[in-house]
Amino acid sequence: MILFYMPGACSLAVHIALREAGLPFGLAEVSYGERLLRCGGDFRAINSKAYVPALKLDDGSLLTEVPVILQYIDAVAPGARLLPAAGNLSRYRALEWLNYVATEIHKSFSPLFRPSTPHDFLKPGRNHLAGRLDIVEARLVDTPYLSGARFCLADAYLFTCCRWLGAQDLAIADWPALARHFNIVGNRTTVAAALAAEGLPMPEPVT
Repeated sequence: MILFYMPGACSLAVHIALREAGLPFGLAEVSYGERLLRCGGDFRAINSKAYVPALKLDDGSLLTEVPVILQYIDAVAPGARLLPAAGNLSRYRALEWLNYVATEIHKSFSPLFRPSTPHDFLKPGRNHLAGRLDIVEARLVDTPYLSGARFCLADAYLFTCCRWLGAQDLAIADWPALARHFNIVGNRTTVAAALAAEGLPMPEPVT
């Protein structure tokens, strides 16, 4: 498999999951502006959506969209227990959080990073994002991970999104339980390996 990624983008969640699953894969970096491959070529010729992540499977087909790729990784490597077992309500709780991170947190960031977004939108947009994080904070007060005592795919995705808070003048320390979660996930060896492979610094512990 080959993961097409941009350093620090949402593709980092997939990168972490692949390492958690212990699956063999290669990396192909995509530039932010031109959508060119570092190894040469136009990424848009591979993925018409022109955004990451995209995972090229061993049969040559392409899979896109973070939540879908994450669930595919779980299906290929069920022994890694990245989601609770099928048929268990806890699995759907974990998927509930995975969907929440995708639609309510990740997508709340999107207009804040878009150059065409009117300046007057930025403050209410950040307030909206903060409200979504308040819901996560309430969940994490009494549990280390979104699905309970065990790390799951939603945690990798949440960690990835929280790395972007500083760029929006939002301090993760304002959400103590979320900050604790960020520290716990950031200390995983798979996360350190993924960050290093993408040329990203290890996060400073949030106090």
